[in-house]
Amino acid sequence: MLSLHSVTKRYGPVTALDSISLEIPRGEFFGLLGPNGAGKSTLMSLVAGLRTPDAGTLTLDGLPLTAANTAARTALGLVPQHLALYEELSADQNLRIFGELYGLRGADLRSRIDEALESVQLADRRRDQVKTFSGGMQRRLNLIAALLHRPKLLLCDEPTVGIDPQSRNAIFDFLEARAREGLTVIYSTHYMEEATRLCSRIGIIDHGKLHALGTLDELLARLPFEEEIRFPASDATAPLAAQLSARGELTTDDATHRFRPHPDFKLSTFFALAEAHALPGRLFTSQRPTLEAVFLHLTGRTLRE
Repeated sequence: MLSLHSVTKRYGPVTALDSISLEIPRGEFFGLLGPNGAGKSTLMSLVAGLRTPDAGTLTLDGLPLTAANTAARTALGLVPQHLALYEELSADQNLRIFGELYGLRGADLRSRIDEALESVQLADRRRDQVKTFSGGMQRRLNLIAALLHRPKLLLCDEPTVGIDPQSRNAIFDFLEARAREGLTVIYSTHYMEEATRLCSRIGIIDHGKLHALGTLDELLARLPFEEEIRFPASDATAPLAAQLSARGELTTDDATHRFRPHPDFKLSTFFALAEAHALPGRLFTSQRPTLEAVFLHLTGRTLRE
């Protein structure tokens, strides 16, 4: 459906996107993960037509995604990171403006607005000014504004920034329902749990390059360890920790040891060593690698401002 081939975008001396190639098939819920400044928003803005690439091509269903190609652009819906709403106007008035921009009129527009407001539980607030809405309500209104014209592809650029857990969950439920109906979604975020829950395939971008691409299981397989065992750091566990340091990766933080065994180290050996030191099994917890672990492994732990 969506195809990017060797797409590059520069801002002066800074290369925001460096020869990105990507294929998004119809009906996929695709996650785009990356630290701040990684290139996520730049990629979204190129697909949406808000910026022009310096090199490479973008196509949607074989049509070039250029500013001049209206047919391709109207097949897109964009939920920007920063709210695109008129705060002095009501929810109904906002949706009417966005609908008319896409050529919707009359009974069809009224019907779509009614349906959209019901779908995100805002029908009873339709005549209220947007400035009186909570952050979560504004985010939900921003979302349905992008879907009034029923696009084939929805671009969500960090759509849950700064909202409460209940509102985030409502947005997730809404997007999952639309995806089941066949909507293709590209979802940009830096929240690991969002990508884990929503996305069938994930791309990790950093410094303008696509460093990894695949399903969650495929990404987890890239880690140099299979499992992590955690146990308290104490005088009682110190002898065990000393033995383990040569048999895997042992780190300590927050008074907790984290042991990631070498591939040839069996868990049965671990628990035999623990038993030899008279350490009860309840001290130990075993955890599979997470998407966050993959992310940090590929992008590093240095803070980004």
